Amino acid sequence: MNKETEIKLRASRETLAALQTHPLLKKRSKAGWETSELFNQYFDTEARDLAGAKVALRLRKDGDQIIQTLKSRGQSVAGLSERNEWDWHLAKAKLDLKKLDDSCWPASLAELDKKQLKPIFTTNFVRQRAEIAWGRGKARVIIEAALDLGKVVAGKQQEEICELELELRQGEPEALLELAAELAADLALMPCDISKAERGYRLFDEGSYSLQLPTPELQPEQSLDDAIAAIGWYLLGSSQRLAEQYRHNGHWRLLVDWQNCLVNLRALLGSLGQAAPRASSSELRKILDALLDDWRPRVLAGQDEDAARQDAPAQFAAELMDTRWGLFSLNASRWLLARTWTASRNKRGDRQGAAALQSWLPTFIAEEGRDLQLKRYQQQPEDLAEQLPRIERLLLWLHLARNVLEVAETDRLFGELNKLAELAKRPLSPEELEPRMTQAQILMSLKPWKTLLKNG
Repeated sequence: MNKETEIKLRASRETLAALQTHPLLKKRSKAGWETSELFNQYFDTEARDLAGAKVALRLRKDGDQIIQTLKSRGQSVAGLSERNEWDWHLAKAKLDLKKLDDSCWPASLAELDKKQLKPIFTTNFVRQRAEIAWGRGKARVIIEAALDLGKVVAGKQQEEICELELELRQGEPEALLELAAELAADLALMPCDISKAERGYRLFDEGSYSLQLPTPELQPEQSLDDAIAAIGWYLLGSSQRLAEQYRHNGHWRLLVDWQNCLVNLRALLGSLGQAAPRASSSELRKILDALLDDWRPRVLAGQDEDAARQDAPAQFAAELMDTRWGLFSLNASRWLLARTWTASRNKRGDRQGAAALQSWLPTFIAEEGRDLQLKRYQQQPEDLAEQLPRIERLLLWLHLARNVLEVAETDRLFGELNKLAELAKRPLSPEELEPRMTQAQILMSLKPWKTLLKNG
């Protein structure tokens, strides 16, 4: 068994061509690019039991070699994946079921009759691979870079494969993200949390690609630093999966949810005080603000205008042809993996980052709630939009950490605050003033709201 650590980056054909001669790869490459054709047949049962157990089984023809491979899903967050892999070299292109024993076969499939396994889709592509090596501090890094161009075929359905795959052979996972970010600075590369096998299953069954990552289960005794990491990985990974699926099928709701992930990431970065000094996240906030400046108006327009929804897929495709989204995703991953926000903060910031969520969160919500000044916006509802960032910060923590708060009816509080946020987003008109005033009054009258403001 080998442990595979890699990152996949969706690219265009033009970007693949540019990568072949990229100065950074050329400088670090030992022997240049080697080309091979890979023919892969994936197997599962009619009921797709292997997919349900999060494993993939394939036969690969690589030149004269026939390789049977079983892969576990492992961990895959924000494009960076770790999984276990078992390889067996075979004499002929036929599954050797005897290799699939208890040493590798999932316990959940122990009762499965392996004779039910049958071909379900293929992934055939041309791969150009090169070994990339360099010194990183006192350590040496070795990465296999692979440029893959081909297609996934499931019955009459097919999808293009066009991606850069970086697999870590030696060194730390941070090195993968550093290399990817350097390449993404001038080439459009989109971190892609979907394997070739998942693409095949998606063609076979559109509903098989899960958009929802497990919501982080924040605990009262958990430190703020750990909560930042958990929430950050969850939002970033979710945003990438939503971007991939919206690129694939153009369903409007996916774009709305993608933008909401960006809003929540921005709210996270804006809510951390001295635990995450502003300088540590300035570049991330700059790109996030630019993304939201472009996409908030488009999503808002699409709520009422069919033409705006129809224009959005082409606009999103143009976004992915730019470097902005990929570079933000990769740098956010690096920020989370290295916990960059902890590097240069003062002692008060260290104490805040180490504080238990159950002590930090009530104080944060009370301070933000008082600064919201709901009474003022009963008299000046036209100015409510200026408080939208603060409302979004409150919504983020009420949504993901409500179990930490010892307050009843937090679900209702979240719902009423969300209504206020929706009113704040809409263009101001005389008809909008009364609903804003009414909603501010409803929120002020809620018992959990009063309790939270008092508890802090």
